Amino acid sequence: MTSPLLRANHPPPAWQPQPGWEVASLETWSPGCPSPEPPPPLGRWQQRPTQAEGTGQTVGGGPGTWTCSQAPPPTLPEEERGERLVELHASFRELVTFFCTNSTIHGTIRLVCSSQNRLKTASWGLLLAGALGVLYWQFALLFEQYWRYPVIMTVSVHSERKLFPSVTLCDMNPHRPHLARHHLRVLDDFARENIYSLYQFNFSDSRDALGAEVPGPEPAFQLDRRICLQRLRPLDGQNRVGFKLCNSTGGDCVQRAYSSGMVAAQEWYRFHYINILALLPTAHEDSHGSHFVFSCRYDDRDCHAQHFQTSHHPIYGSCYTFNSVWATQRPGITHRISLVLGAEQQDHLPLLSTKAGIKVMIHPQDHTPFLEHQGFSIRPGTETTIDIREDEVHRLGSPYGQCMDSTGSVDVQLLYNTSYTRQACLVSCFQQLMVQTCSCGYFFYPLPAGAEYCSYMRHPAWGHCFHHLYQKLKTHQLPCTTRCPQPCRESSYKLSAGTSRWPSSTSADWVLAVLGETSRRNPWPPSASIKISLAKVNIFYQELNYRMVNETPVYSVSQLLSAMGSLWSLWLGSSVLSVVEVLELLLDAMALTLLLCCRWLRGSQGQPRAATRAPPPNQRPASGPVAAGTTSNAPGPGCLRLPRCCRDFSRSLG
Repeated sequence: MTSPLLRANHPPPAWQPQPGWEVASLETWSPGCPSPEPPPPLGRWQQRPTQAEGTGQTVGGGPGTWTCSQAPPPTLPEEERGERLVELHASFRELVTFFCTNSTIHGTIRLVCSSQNRLKTASWGLLLAGALGVLYWQFALLFEQYWRYPVIMTVSVHSERKLFPSVTLCDMNPHRPHLARHHLRVLDDFARENIYSLYQFNFSDSRDALGAEVPGPEPAFQLDRRICLQRLRPLDGQNRVGFKLCNSTGGDCVQRAYSSGMVAAQEWYRFHYINILALLPTAHEDSHGSHFVFSCRYDDRDCHAQHFQTSHHPIYGSCYTFNSVWATQRPGITHRISLVLGAEQQDHLPLLSTKAGIKVMIHPQDHTPFLEHQGFSIRPGTETTIDIREDEVHRLGSPYGQCMDSTGSVDVQLLYNTSYTRQACLVSCFQQLMVQTCSCGYFFYPLPAGAEYCSYMRHPAWGHCFHHLYQKLKTHQLPCTTRCPQPCRESSYKLSAGTSRWPSSTSADWVLAVLGETSRRNPWPPSASIKISLAKVNIFYQELNYRMVNETPVYSVSQLLSAMGSLWSLWLGSSVLSVVEVLELLLDAMALTLLLCCRWLRGSQGQPRAATRAPPPNQRPASGPVAAGTTSNAPGPGCLRLPRCCRDFSRSLG
């Protein structure tokens, strides 16, 4: 039988019998020994089960085996004995081969298995590189969308009990303040002259209906007749009606031109009107004794005058706000309020307001009603039923967007003593810029501390300044838009209304009579000489539940990781541990590069290299002995004999 030969890195020594060996027979050869020369054809060597002195080793046993002498393994230095905590591969090729063989990433093992077929190796290499390229391209798209912080709106329905909102009602009767009646009459005469010069029309004089003059000091005021109604030709070449506002020197005039003469007359009259009102005392609260609310019932309970907060608006007249705090202290089932209102046209300014009716606005508690921007009108002689449906909006803050929460602060001093709303913030911001730029405040908004309202008696060019500043606000050129974010929590009301004639022709007489009898016992007794226009308003919740609208992020952190894992599994079929394997490969490559650089630097300084490349793992015996008479400096399988500086670095890692 032919004996297998063991491949070794050294040539086999000449075979000679050793002392103590006997020839028995030669049938097998132990694979742990060097390859000998063929034995003699005759005779047998009889092996005795004895061990060579010092250097001998018994291999195998029984007849037909050999006993060969081997040198003891070389003694490694003390610093390289045993298995180290950190051991590196001998080359980058070995590092990549180990990674591809043991990695859990799909496709990498094909690079090693097909190493004898270059076409397959190139094909699998291109497939793996393409999969990685598409994977990280989709990663880039995913992170680009995530860093935009998009949100979606989710709607949920809740049936919790909600508070009844506040209701503000105005009689739309901008009356004449007693302290400025004389100046307003002068303004009416001036308006009559302007309208006649443009349209040759005389409107009726209502001096008889104004009543007697109220004695008392009047504010010093001189009407600026240079600001008059006239026909203008703006840059577009069309004939329009309006007026001009100039700066303090009389130049750089801006045209307030309108295509409708009615709108132009109202805006022109309003401009002179607020110049007169600006001269009245700041603490002045005018009330013309309007008999507005005839009856009020909330959930079958009577509400009275103390349940309303009164205020005055220069354009919409006397306003009453239903105190919803009183309503919340009396929980009911229907949540319904019913009011009978009277819309008077006594002491009316015809050029300031052309509407007759009632202005109604429904808003959350402790919010300022901005009647110029919200609300709707109710016609006299009708019964209007208003259904309320509440929506509660919850917005996300940074980084998904900007919003103002209850604990935050805004870079604007609010001029309203109410809860934060964006409209109140915008108005406060504009008024403060108005005071800084024009040295006075706009009459329709509250004043900052130490400021005064604009009037061309004190500030001749305030109209010109206000026009330019307001145009910048409408075109978002002022910082107010960015300084006033949306509130993070906000309640809004969706309204639907239906109307019918009230009172009917058959019941009008007795309804007016009953209200007249009842009103003599009410806090608001109407005068018999005043023609009263009635309107009835019913306000209630359409349904007892409410909708909550929440902003939720499109990609949260968990959703981002889930999307990344889906893409990684799709293109490479791996998991999080595979990512750790790639990180390990990168760290090993960096460490190997650093050590090879240390070796190259040591060799470039003229020092001899002390490391030799170890044989590949497939050519190393698992526990191969070293032949007698030979020595080895190899530190062990799969390792480099490194310079001392690099070994110190490797030892520090271990």
